[in-house]
Amino acid sequence: MSWQPTLSWEYAQKRAQILQNIRQFFDERNVIEVETPALSQGTVTDVHLDAITCRYNFLCDSSPEKATNLYLQTSPEFHMKRLLASGYGCIFQIAKAFRHEEAGRFHNPEFTLLEWYRLGFDHFMLMEEVAQLLKAVLDCTEPTQTTYQQLFIDLLSTDPLMATRVQLLSLIKDHDKLSEWLTVEQDNDILLQFIFSEIIEPQIGNDSPCFVYNFPRSQASLAKICPQDTRVAERFECYFHGVELVNGFNELTDIDAQSKRFQEDNTKRKMLSLPEKPIDKNFIAALSQGLPQCSGVALGLDRLIMLALKVENIEQVVSFPIARC
Repeated sequence: MSWQPTLSWEYAQKRAQILQNIRQFFDERNVIEVETPALSQGTVTDVHLDAITCRYNFLCDSSPEKATNLYLQTSPEFHMKRLLASGYGCIFQIAKAFRHEEAGRFHNPEFTLLEWYRLGFDHFMLMEEVAQLLKAVLDCTEPTQTTYQQLFIDLLSTDPLMATRVQLLSLIKDHDKLSEWLTVEQDNDILLQFIFSEIIEPQIGNDSPCFVYNFPRSQASLAKICPQDTRVAERFECYFHGVELVNGFNELTDIDAQSKRFQEDNTKRKMLSLPEKPIDKNFIAALSQGLPQCSGVALGLDRLIMLALKVENIEQVVSFPIARC
């Protein structure tokens, strides 16, 4: 094991300059930088996300015999929305985030997110602002936009909003990617996500960033359902040179709908023999006070810097990756 950083001094200076440029970008738009805690008493219920847990003995209502679970944030989303519900205006944050996942070329379990929220924006307005930031940092050409449904139709001649499990498995087999675990998978969402990541992603965003929007409502997360087509949610992602860069929403503000989604996540977790997660009660309390109309986005800052510096591995843009921390 080496004690030395994987981020060179040359790249450390370039990273610092990119961060300075990002802060200037938001300063020019009167979007205010905030800081929120990395720890929380609640966490995400998403079946595909796992937070890193720690134990704390000194909360006022903690039992001396039993420590309280605290969770390192998978993103600062819940805390930032609590700020918005309390009356804050447009805000951004450059924050450490943590996910209990395997390290790889594009992922370190501890990473840096750029997350921001724009009051009065819908997801189309926010996509335009994200595009402006990408052009400023990456000096790239104008990004493109397309719907999730249209990508499947154009690239695979399949409508993902209508396709059956049998059709999706046949599509995977036609691309020589069928494996045993897929043949027994009953969740169409898992099949769609596999097709998107393994077959579609390599074909998009190769010349300019590609925004994909209107994901299936079953993949809505914390986004509103589209009123024009209730089969889809007002959610977007952006891909460039094989990298998933951003995940954004026209934010769900309905407390009942959001609570139901959290409960459905935990029901699905139970069915999959995964541990249920504590719903963030402070976030729910904030929603009960009223979250203003807004759109928000999380951008993987380390990945953005990888693209800006044209390097191949996330270890080249962070000082000490998990193996050296």
